[in-house]
This record gives sequence, structure tokens and C-alpha cells, in this order.
Amino acid sequence: MAGGGVVRNADGMAEPELVDVVVVGLGVGGEEVAGRLAEAGLSVVGVERDLVGGECPYWGCIPSKMMIRAANALAEARRVDGLAGSAQVRADWAPVAKRIREEATDTWNDRAAVDRFTGKGGRFLRGSGRLDGPGRVRVGDQVFQARRGIVLGTGTRPSIPPIEGLAGTPYWTNHQAIEVAELPATLLIIGGGAIGLELAQVFARFGVGVTVLEASGRVLALEEPESSEVAAAALRADGVEIATEVKIERVGHDDDTFTVYAAGDRSFSAEKLLVVTGRRAHLDELGLDTVGVDATQRYLPVDDRMHVTDGIWAVGDVTGEGAFTHIAMYQASIVVADVLDRARRAEGGPDASGTASVVGGAMGAASAVGGSMGAAGPSGAAGTVPRADYRALPRVTFTDPEVGAVGLTERQARERGINVQVGFTELSSSTRGWIHGGEPGGFIKVIADADQGVLIGATSVGPAGGEVLSALVVAVHAAVPVSQLRHMIYAYPTFHRAIQSALNDLS
Repeated sequence: MAGGGVVRNADGMAEPELVDVVVVGLGVGGEEVAGRLAEAGLSVVGVERDLVGGECPYWGCIPSKMMIRAANALAEARRVDGLAGSAQVRADWAPVAKRIREEATDTWNDRAAVDRFTGKGGRFLRGSGRLDGPGRVRVGDQVFQARRGIVLGTGTRPSIPPIEGLAGTPYWTNHQAIEVAELPATLLIIGGGAIGLELAQVFARFGVGVTVLEASGRVLALEEPESSEVAAAALRADGVEIATEVKIERVGHDDDTFTVYAAGDRSFSAEKLLVVTGRRAHLDELGLDTVGVDATQRYLPVDDRMHVTDGIWAVGDVTGEGAFTHIAMYQASIVVADVLDRARRAEGGPDASGTASVVGGAMGAASAVGGSMGAAGPSGAAGTVPRADYRALPRVTFTDPEVGAVGLTERQARERGINVQVGFTELSSSTRGWIHGGEPGGFIKVIADADQGVLIGATSVGPAGGEVLSALVVAVHAAVPVSQLRHMIYAYPTFHRAIQSALNDLS
């Protein structure tokens, strides 16, 4: 799959091979960029040392949601009592592990993803790519000169805190938690963020005794306090123990038991230990110093068209804009449009002063470079390369109930000095929430800029919190006036109808 030999000069040094684009890191964003540019007719080299597709399809979004789907099915069956008679449920992890292994990850093999990329005309290299000066990337003994540009999509890795005694123990990251074939009897989880809570609820519903240790005063500390309360109550109802303000001092491991020792003579023990305390980019491995970029930063700063510096773009988690697949895909579309637009203009293509849009013009730009189609391409006329806008960044924690949020929290808005209005309604006060009955609960909270008369943030917590969120994302993204939102027609009886009640509560 590597393709091509290494050409050396008289001094034995590898001669750079000229290509259009080199994409280093084929996670979700990098794979999207590389594939689309290859389809557009550019010569693209994609470099990946691990699995093409990155975290999401193998250890993140997809397998974790399979786990959540299975755990939620158990919970729904247990809710039959009191709603529709009685039911007996026996949890079995085996079909869940089998489905993750066979349907989602192909036993953690990326051959299908590699074939998908090369089938689009890309060239794949397994290895670690490193910048080697302006426009150059080194992969082992091979050196490539990218005449159109370089895209970095190297993602992040788990950030493991320097806790005494932790290193060298068989603790889990999200990888081991997703790959587990047989569940432990008990599990400690360090980290009460989205990943920690999702996995805690899954394992608890399959009978594992789970304890979550969180350093701050509440779980989901970056979301609204009301979200933290609902999530914590839901997990406790599933048997999860939650300990907050835990200042861990050291970790011990003996035989089959982990013990976490914390300040105040607190200690917690379990068979397994899962550490989910965030992620970080490893910029020191990329050779950024060879192009004048500081490699000591936590993430790669980019502008609103994903430029790191001239001729280098970055996408995905490595940019620090949020560890979400939808962010990586969003950024990838901007990079594709920008690279193709620059390529077209460099070739003196039609409408050289214009730019290609993600939706309509990207293929037109590529066609102008390749010469096989007209400038407009098959999907529309060229427009403008979009600029990244994260005001309406959606995020969902897939616990039960789901916690969906977009834009600013109330606290963030007040810290920015915005004249804030807050509207709130319990989901149970809506007809659909009342019909649904029982636990879990939920709410809608909206944050408005009173001076502008628009929403700048919102939270949707409930059985379909992530789906209800979509309407709120549109409202924030498009800056729809609150007056118009109040006078929309909301279908009855739906969960999303509670949005209207929250809007009416704005004060």
C-alpha cells in the first residue's frame, strides 16, 4: 500500500517526491480531507500510524453508542413495571462485545477504511509523518514535497494525570473500556465528564459496581449546574456512586484490586480503574519547529480557515476547538474548499478572484484544476470559502437522559458581560414529558442576549435531549429573533414543544 520507492541523491539522502497534498493523520477530519481532495483529482498522500478513521469508529462515538443503546434497552425493559405490566431482564454483555467487535470495528482493523481512501485515488502510507521544512513531510525514509499544502489531523491521546503510583499499573483508558469482553465486578472511574458518565451508566446497567471520582464540585462541570444535577441523579438511580471534590494523592494496585487514596483519609477500591481525565495533542512529534511553529502549545491554533501557517492546515481535535466528530467534519469541509480554491487560482482557472463553496463550488474548483469539467462543476456555481464559526457548537452527553447543549452557558454569558435573560422549564411540565412519566427527568433552558433579542445558548435535557437540541442549534446559529421563536408553531405533544415554555419564561 505504500507505493513508490525511495529515490536518493548522490549523498544518499532521500529526494523529495512532488505531490499535491500530504495529509498527516487520517482520523475523521483527515480522512475526509484526504478522500475528497483525491476524488477531486489531486495527488494526495495520506499518512496514518494507527487506524484510519481515528478514535470515533473504533474507540469513541460508534462503539460507545452501541454500548449505550444496549444499556438503554435494559433500562427501558425495567421500566415496564408500572407502565405496562411486569418484565424480567437478564443482562448479558456478550452480544454487546460481539457487535462492537464484528459490526463496528472489524476487530479493530482498518482495511475497509484504507481501501475506501485508496479507491478514491489516494495513496496510503502506514507510519508517522513529520514536517521536514516548508512544504515537506518525512515518513520514515520517504520525503514528500507538497505543492498545494499539508494538512495535519493527528488528533489527541488520553491525558493521564501524574498521580503517584498510577504509571505502570494496568489501568484502563477509553480503549480498554470499549474493547472489554468480560465485565469486571467493580470499576472506579477517575473523571466525571461526558465520557466518564456515559461509560459509568452503561457498566452499571450491566451489573458492575461503579464509582465515579470527580475533582470538581460537580459532574459535567462545563455544562449548566441543572444538567449536573439531573445527570448525577440519573446515575445514582442506576446504582452509580458519585464522589465529588476528590483530590487524589496516589493509586495503589495489588493483585486484582485498585485503591485510590484521596485527601481527607478518603479511599476507594475496585477491580478495575478507568482514567478519563481529558485528552491532549502531542505537537512535539510533528516537526513544527522546521516551519517556525511553536510546538510547546497544548493545541495547534488555527485561523477561521484552519490555517496553522501558510500552506499548512489543521483539522479535528488537534485544533483544540472541541473533541467532537462533527467539529472535525465541519473543519474538513472548510479545508477542502480552501485547498481547492487555492489550487484553482494557482492554475489560473475561471473566476480566479472567486472562491469555492463547500456545498456547490468545491467540485467546480477541483474540475478547473483537473480540466475535466466546467468551472461550476456538477453541483453548482462557485461561491465563497466559509469561515469557521463556533457560536452554535452543539454537544451531547449520551447519558439517559441525554444532555444536549449549544452555545454559551448562563455563567459564560454573564462572565462576558452580556445582558442575560434566562428561561427555564421542567420537561415534566410539558404534556409529552408527563405522558412519558417516571425517571429520568429533564428540562429546557435558554440563554438570551436581551439587548440583541436572540438566543446565545441553550440546554436540552431529556429522553431525546440531543434530538430536541437541533431546533435550538438552528436558533442560535441563525440568530433567529426570540420574538419569532415565540410565535412558531410547535407540534403537540412533543418534547420539543417545551422550548416554547422556556422562551415564554425568559425574564
